[in-house]
Amino acid sequence: MNIKQAQQIIGNLGKPSKMPCYSYGTPAELCKVGSKLRKVKGSVCEGCYAMKGFYTFSNVKPAFYKRFQAMKHPKFVEAMTLVIKAKTTKSKYFRWKDSGDLDSLSELERIVQVCQNTPDTKHWLPTRETKVVSDYLKIYKSFPDNLVVRVSSPLINGEPLPNFENTSTVHDKGKKWFGKQCVAYKQDNECRDCRACWTKKINNISYKKH
Repeated sequence: MNIKQAQQIIGNLGKPSKMPCYSYGTPAELCKVGSKLRKVKGSVCEGCYAMKGFYTFSNVKPAFYKRFQAMKHPKFVEAMTLVIKAKTTKSKYFRWKDSGDLDSLSELERIVQVCQNTPDTKHWLPTRETKVVSDYLKIYKSFPDNLVVRVSSPLINGEPLPNFENTSTVHDKGKKWFGKQCVAYKQDNECRDCRACWTKKINNISYKKH
């Protein structure tokens, strides 16, 4: 398989303006847990950023749906591995699911396979699909060293979820926050030199609600 054939399978990688790296997102409206949380007042998914603005543009949405289908392709792991190796020669970081969330245990298994195939790249996967992550850990016990899976608390100002090595929370201005506070709100909503989300030794990242 060459790079052109690989890109035909996976589609284009995302490049969010905030991120220091490429990403791979799927449609937020297909989130399983997220679609329920969007109806819950005070949840982190109420007013979901990936359901408005840039993410709703007619020339953007089809790309997210293509990626959703691509993740089920029998050669997804091979194709994604090839593209990530080609695209991350400068920035050795990658973000999964800047939009959308895990669809199944098998999808998480495929993501892990890609991470194992790209040991020189640090991967970050935020998720609210606690059952999928728990089911994976029951079978495989842990994630690769170069993959940080952050399980997100469902409610704003909620505490980090127990029983997971890496987590994330969202807090209102002036409210208590846990672990390390995301610094993006201080620097034009950009990561810049910060790589905390990709760092396993940082147990919880707390994002200021905006």
